[in-house]
Order: sequence, then C-alpha cells, then structure tokens
Amino acid sequence: MTTSNSILSAVPTSPSSGIRALARFGFAAKGIVYLLMGLLALLAASGQKGGQTADKKQAVQTLQDLPGGQVLLGLVAFGLVGYIVWRFTQALMDTEDKGSGAKGIGRRLGYAGSGLLYGSLAWFAAQLAMDGTASSGGNGQQTFTAKVLGWPGGEWIIMALGLAIIGGGIYQIYRAYSGKFHKHVNASGLPANQQQVVYRTGQVGYTARGIVMGIIGYFFLQAGQQSRAEAVGTTDEAFDLLASMGPVVLAVVALGLMAYGLYMLVQARFPVLRV
Repeated sequence: MTTSNSILSAVPTSPSSGIRALARFGFAAKGIVYLLMGLLALLAASGQKGGQTADKKQAVQTLQDLPGGQVLLGLVAFGLVGYIVWRFTQALMDTEDKGSGAKGIGRRLGYAGSGLLYGSLAWFAAQLAMDGTASSGGNGQQTFTAKVLGWPGGEWIIMALGLAIIGGGIYQIYRAYSGKFHKHVNASGLPANQQQVVYRTGQVGYTARGIVMGIIGYFFLQAGQQSRAEAVGTTDEAFDLLASMGPVVLAVVALGLMAYGLYMLVQARFPVLRV
C-alpha cells in the first residue's frame, strides 16, 4: 500500500453525527439571514416604518435591536461556522458522490466556495455578539474589483466573473424547475402532504435567489466594461434596482427570498434534502 493510499484510507468516508448537527445549525442560520433580508425588503416595498433594503451583514445587524439580541447573534455566528464546516466537509469527503471528474471537482469546489462566502458574515456576527459593534469592512466587492482591475486584463477577469455569477443565477432557476429537484423532494422522506408545499417553497426561493444573483452578476459585467469598481453592487444595490422597477417587483422578490429562508429552515429540520 502506498503512502497516499494509507492517508486516504484514514480519512472518514462519511461525516460524523457532530458535523451533521453543525450542518443543521448552519442551514438554520442561513435561513434566518435570508428571512431577515426578505422581510426588510418587503417592509421597504410596502412603505412600512423600519423597512430597508439590506445585504446579509445589514440584515444580521438588525438582530441587535431584538430582546436577547446578543444571544441571537451568537447563535447565528455559531450556525454560520457550522455551515462553513459542512460545505468544506462536502467538498473534501465528497458526501454527495460527485466524483473526481472535472464536473465533480467543479461542484465540490463550489461547495467550498459557498462556505468561504459566509466566513466574513460569521465573523461579523461573532463580533457583534461579543463586542456589540463590528466593522462591515466597507464594500469588500468593490475593493476586490478595484484590485483586479489594476491587473493586466483585469477588465476581462471581472466580466468573466460577472458571467459566472449570472450563470450561477440561471442555474438556481433551472434547478427550481428541473425534474431533479422535484424527484429529490419526493424522495426526501417528508410526509406526502408536505412534499408539495416544500417543493413550491423551494421553487419560489431558488427563483428569487437566481434573480438577485443575476443582477449582481450584471453589476460585475458593468464594472468590467466601464473599468469602474464603483459599478459593483451587493444584494442591497440589487434590491434598489428592483425597487426602481416598482414596489411590486421588489415585494415579489423579497417574498421569494423569504421563501428561500423557509426552505433552508426545512433543510435544517430534514437534512436529507440536498442543496
């Protein structure tokens, strides 16, 4: 047996119950974040006091104003760390049986990337929980874009990134209406009378998320074409663009993101569902 084979044989082939428990906390935390983002945007669309368009960090920050806000923030931070651990477990252990081919490696890298995206949010929530204050770090996307634009061919890199994000958004919508998603819900072990509700909720949620991702990808395309980092926007700016199309448009997408949040909570309750 070679040294590499010995190392591989020592790696567990399936995640432990502890890691799976962390995953459930993670999906619950992610669900709460999306529920808050959608609720704030819905309030803004309806002109209610306290309504605002918000990105993930701004949504998490609103927990401070709730009774027991510090505790809630601590739980969200812990949950997001669990989400990160689970995504890297999926990538390294290949829990979804994606394989080692080019397509499988791409999907597994996507799992790891998904975990990395929530690293700064977990740290932000933890700082708020411990100190009551935290720096959002400004617009990290604009800082990153400005740096890349300074590279040779940086404009093309940013435009390629924009196209990749748009592609990810299209995939979210495709996933919502493909037969695979429906079959997966049917095979989840959920009671029959709940499967249709979960399926429709997931459809609406994935569609709304795909729309928002598409808009963010468009911002990156514009930044690359104009060689201007300021053109990049977050979820907050995506909501503002939707609001410019009318409050009804914003409200529909906000409700969709709330549906996605609910679907994440279902995932936390029934972790057999794949995301």
